[in-house]
This record gives sequence, C-alpha cells and structure tokens, in this order.
Amino acid sequence: MKTVATTELVGLPVSGGIAIGRAVCLSDQNPEVLRFQLPEDELPAELERFRQGCESAVRELVRAQERIEREFGNELGGIFDAQAMLLADDSFLQRVERRINEQAINAEWAVLRTCEELAQRFAQIDDEYLRGRGDDLRSVSRYLLHSLRGISHHEISEIEGDVVVVADELTPADALRLARQHVVGFALESGGQTSHTAIIARGLNLPAVFGIEGVTEAVADQTPIILDGDAGLVVLHPTPEVLERFTARRTEARGLEAELADTRGIASLTRDGVEVTLLANLELPEELNDALRFGCAGVGLYRSEFFYIERSPELPTEEEQFELFSHLVEAMAPAPVTVRTLDLGGRKLAEQLSGHPEDNPALGLRGIRLTLAHPEILKTQVRALFRAAVGGDLRIMIPLVTTIDESRKFQEICRLCAKELEAEGVEHRSDIPLGAMIEVPAAAVASEQFAEELDFLSIGTNDLIQYALAVDRNNEHVAELYQAAHPGILRLLQQICDGVLPRSCELSICGEMAADPVLTPFLLGLGLRLFSMSPRSIPVIKKRVRELEVEALGETVEKCLTFRTADEIRTYLSASHPM
Repeated sequence: MKTVATTELVGLPVSGGIAIGRAVCLSDQNPEVLRFQLPEDELPAELERFRQGCESAVRELVRAQERIEREFGNELGGIFDAQAMLLADDSFLQRVERRINEQAINAEWAVLRTCEELAQRFAQIDDEYLRGRGDDLRSVSRYLLHSLRGISHHEISEIEGDVVVVADELTPADALRLARQHVVGFALESGGQTSHTAIIARGLNLPAVFGIEGVTEAVADQTPIILDGDAGLVVLHPTPEVLERFTARRTEARGLEAELADTRGIASLTRDGVEVTLLANLELPEELNDALRFGCAGVGLYRSEFFYIERSPELPTEEEQFELFSHLVEAMAPAPVTVRTLDLGGRKLAEQLSGHPEDNPALGLRGIRLTLAHPEILKTQVRALFRAAVGGDLRIMIPLVTTIDESRKFQEICRLCAKELEAEGVEHRSDIPLGAMIEVPAAAVASEQFAEELDFLSIGTNDLIQYALAVDRNNEHVAELYQAAHPGILRLLQQICDGVLPRSCELSICGEMAADPVLTPFLLGLGLRLFSMSPRSIPVIKKRVRELEVEALGETVEKCLTFRTADEIRTYLSASHPM
C-alpha cells in the first residue's frame, strides 16, 4: 500500500481545540455541494435522480422565461432558451451520467465538476459569443443543483465518523447547518478571527483554522486530517505517532476544560476586592448550557441575527422570537439578558430585506440602519422582547448606532410597540433598559452624548477595531493589521470611558478584546467592570481578574499610552503583569 507523506499547512487560529477526522471538501462556488462515494447498487437510482433534476430544472427555466417575457419582452426572455437547450443536450447529459457511473459519485458533484470543466474550455475560445456560453453553463449549473437538492439530496450526516469541513469559505448559515451534524472542525481558505462564521465555531466549541492558503487544492475528500485551532495548524495524512500526540493533547484539553468549569462558584474579585462582572456572549440557544456551566453572571450580548440566518429566507415571526427570548430570559433569571436587535450586513439576508445588493456591505445598510429602513421587522422583534421581559431581567441593545437620531427613532418605535401591546391586552413589560453598541468611531467620540440618552452602552470591540483601523476583519490578507492593542484603539477606549463612566449610564466591553487576558489589566485600569465574552473564556478571565490589583492599574494605563506599537504594548503588559 502506498504511503502518503504528512503535510502541514498554516493559517489563522480562529477557534481553539484539536479536531481529528476525515476531510469533506465543499465547493467554493456552491458551498452546499458535497462529494459522496456511492455503492454500485445505488448508481441506477442516482442516475434517475439526475434525470428528474434535469426535468425539474427545465420547468423552472421555462417559468423564469415566461416571467421575464411578461415584464421585459421576448428579447430578454430568449436568454433562457440557450440554457434550456443545454439541459436537453445529449453530450452534456452523457458527460454527467458517465461521471456518476465511472467515479461512483453523487449527481450534484458530477454536475458541478462537469460544468466547471466545460466552462473552462469555453473561456479559452477566442470567439466572444462562444465564450459567453460559459456563463450559460454556470447558470444551468445553479438551476440544476437547486433542483437536485429538492430530490432526496445527500447530507453530510450520511458520512460515517468525525468530519472536518474544508472549503474556500462558509456563510454563517452553512456553518450553523454543518455544525449541527457530526462536523468536528472547519478548515477554510479565507476568513478572519472575528467573522460571524468564526464566532459560530467558537460558540459551538468547534476547532477552526481560517486563511489557509491553498487548502482546497491540497486536500482531497476523505483525507485524514488534524486541526490545531490554537496554533492555526492543519496536518494532512498524519503518521501514527503524530496522531497519538494530538489525541493526547485533545484528551488533556478536555480535562482542563472540566477543571475550568469547576471555578464557576468562585467570586470574580480582584486581589483588592473589586468586583468584576463577567457576562456571556451567545449566538445560539445551544450555548446557554455552557454559559451556565462556566459561571456567567448573565448574558451581556445575545446576537439575535443568527436566529434570522437560520430561518432564511423566511423571517421569524413574533411568536417564534417570543418563545426563543422567553427561554433565554427564564433560564438565566434572575441574571440579566441583553438582546441585540437584528444586526446583518448587506450580504445574503440583508440583501433580501433591502431588495438590492450592497457594493460595500460594511459601510452600507446594516445594523440599526437596516431595521429602521424596515420598521416592521424591528417592531416585530421589539414586541417579542417586551413580551418576553415579563419572565426576567431583559434589556434591548441596538447595533451600529452612528447618530443620536437613530437612537431616538428606536426609542419612538419602542413607545409605539408598548402602546400597541397595551391596547391589545397582551402581557408585556416596556419599562426595561434600552442601550446601544458603540462600534463606530464617530459614536465612540460622541459616547458621552449617547450616555445622556440611553440606559447603557456596550463597546463592541470587533467592529470598532475594524472601522477605526480600516481593516476588513474577514480578510485574511490584512489580518496582521487587525490589532486590538493598537495605540489608537487604546486611546479611543480611554476617551469612551472618560466620557461615560462618570455618568449614570452603565458601560460594558464585549468582543474578542474582552476575552484577551493580556489586555485585562489595561481594561480594568480604564475603570471597566463589566466584560462580556464567549462562555468558555469566562474562567480564563476570572483567573486573570483574581491575580490583579485595581489600585495599581492606573499607572499601567498611563504607561501603555506612551508606546507606539501594539507589540510594545503587549510585551509591556505581559512583563509587568505576568499570567
């Protein structure tokens, strides 16, 4: 038997832990397309499935053509003729069927690879008209794959054993769907440490490495693979010795996690007796058990958009949201739960809501801008939240606030929802704290003004760092520029604290920065006493808090602000406050 050499690839450590399994490769253009090896006796049924998919796709193309012709005339409708002809072309159909038979694979994979192969050939033709037929192929591929998914399509859960998903990128919706099957880790060619997909991986305790250049080319289906989410390392075809070493590390890590969970009953107090409240960031209801197990003092941020992502393209109803929020509030009672209203960028679901694509989603119609533009969506969510507030201590927070006007419009919608519920005789509470996330530099500079109009503020460090440093936090090519300890970021945090803490407005800090134990002395020195983070980070930060004396940290802040680079600041903090 031929021995395959062990290969190591390096990327960004995104979600810690060790994952060991077999690789399953997802197409970069069609993330839901998986490759399945089929037993020989199942091939006739798979061929029949492919033919049914072709018939269904043709019907869909005809419907699309009729719709376009009604609205724009016969000329544009004729575009679909060429695509329908491709689905009836024997040479195309025979290529796909031959691939299914000869490689014993599922129809989706055969369609995808056949269309990619033909499209590449068309792209090399000098004739412009013929090159355009490559676009028709890609369009046909999408219609056909959509049709096949409606005909008993294969799922990743059919693969035996632990699975590590390898892909160019994953949408948050794909990551959620895959995480709920027996996927044990993600290895992606693109993506950053604070992307929504990364947040999902950490929330569900799935090891993940992103930004691995060439991983989709280097990995074949069913390749034995190890992910080291702490070091950002991917090992392909590990030797027995390497496998044994990583298995031992995984066992040790699980034991350490159990030890950390045992600290939940220990108070979060500094050495000089200052209380620091450690809250949990949640994206999914499944994380609630971890939040309680690791001893959170409440939920500082529930990212409600993941509920919308799960339901996409449908919008969740008021009743569905009421049930979800009630579950969270009652499970955490009497501890507080802060729910952030829908925060989506201009991609995918946000595009469905706004009705148009965004050229620059990060600076476009997202967060509170999106929901104020569609107040019926915000009203549905606020009504559900007011109803759920009956069960405990619930707070509402709006994302990406930029102007005081946005804050006031939100408060007006809250008043209208309260009046509606009162008139309908529906049990609710509207006398609950209302707040905002400080994520935009302009809001950070004006945070003192926001503090005068709202009950609480939360510094959303993930986006604040992105916007302040002009660094796309999902872009692995500029990942080294995304620096939480950048001197400009630390000065911005100081300005926020100086403007807000003297007032009656509560101030917390959340995001990955809140979970960074190296930066804890600086943040405590600024006067911050409310930290919100992923549940598994709580024991680590609690241990850090108990090592420090607040009285001495004012000098630490002053010294940090004299340095000119993030590395200098981290080096100083690590040396002056060793862990």
